[in-house]
Amino acid sequence: MLDQTTIPEITPVEASAHTDREVLLDVREVDEWAAGHAPGSVNLPLSRLHPDRLPEASRLLCVCRSGARSGRVVAALRNAGYEAVNVAGGMNAWQADGLAVVRADDRPGTVI
Repeated sequence: MLDQTTIPEITPVEASAHTDREVLLDVREVDEWAAGHAPGSVNLPLSRLHPDRLPEASRLLCVCRSGARSGRVVAALRNAGYEAVNVAGGMNAWQADGLAVVRADDRPGTVI
């Protein structure tokens, strides 16, 4: 059983270079995602997370605001046999690293 201390992580910069076979899965709530998210990310809130709703991907790159919620998601997904990693520091770190944060209309967004 995978616990929080053994969650595999990647940096936001590494996650921003994800391939077409990987999915950047944002597990924040809809209002958080709408305010600002990583371009190309898929929103599937933790409150609605279910294996039937997961996008097809060779690897799921999971992100939330700080990395805590997405860390729990990664642990659960890996325990269920999925290839998943946590984006270290979440969207706060993503924005701090100077990476783009956008709203649904592609205008600049903000992390809430």
